[in-house]
Amino acid sequence: MEKLTAIIPTGNEEHNIREVLESVSFADEIMVVDSMSTDQTVAIAKEFTDRIIQRPYHYSASQKNWAIPQAAHEWILLVDADERVTPELREEIIEILKNPPTNNTVAYWIYRTNHFMGKRVRYSGWQNDKVIRLFRKSKCSYEDKMVHAEIIADGKVGFLKNRFHHNTYISLNSHITKLNRYATWQARDYDKKTGRLHVYHFVIKPFWGFFKHYVVQMGFRDGVVGLVISYMHSYAIWMRYAKLWLYRRGLK
Repeated sequence: MEKLTAIIPTGNEEHNIREVLESVSFADEIMVVDSMSTDQTVAIAKEFTDRIIQRPYHYSASQKNWAIPQAAHEWILLVDADERVTPELREEIIEILKNPPTNNTVAYWIYRTNHFMGKRVRYSGWQNDKVIRLFRKSKCSYEDKMVHAEIIADGKVGFLKNRFHHNTYISLNSHITKLNRYATWQARDYDKKTGRLHVYHFVIKPFWGFFKHYVVQMGFRDGVVGLVISYMHSYAIWMRYAKLWLYRRGLK
């Protein structure tokens, strides 16, 4: 049976850290990658593992690419603090470790069951949400991108049948703060591929973002939660280009 390192990136996650560490307790090594937390995150993590490494946070892909080579084992399971490995997913992962793929599969997509504002989100563009989180460290790394970076795999990528439980919501204020932070980072990413900004970026794209999530992807079926998600997606698009406009002028 192959051995597994579970990597948990953290940054002031005292409200999440215990449950996520409990959910990866089957791993041979648990490595917490902490971004200099100032709350009880590290103290709680020490109850589960001695493998805690710390580094100031720059952006997600940079932090993960720094941590992955330090894992003791070839197979990596990377789990964010707001995600949980369900018992069904755990058993599926263990089965893969017992019978490693022989067809050059080096990584696996894992779907997520998302919860927001206390409700499971079944539509709103989140129904097919997936991430590559089980992978071989010698064959995979994250693309150098500040927001929503994904694994680049040197080989085939398969799919797992079972899902993460994912609860990204703390409060509406914290979610808006997160969107603003992401918009700042995305402005850097989009500066390389976006031409002159005009009404298309500030009006049409945000409107289409809302329409796509609320109507095309049936966010209306999620009720108020779907309406909030769709609006927030529209707001995030508008904020991305507002931040890019400011960035190009050396403003904040």
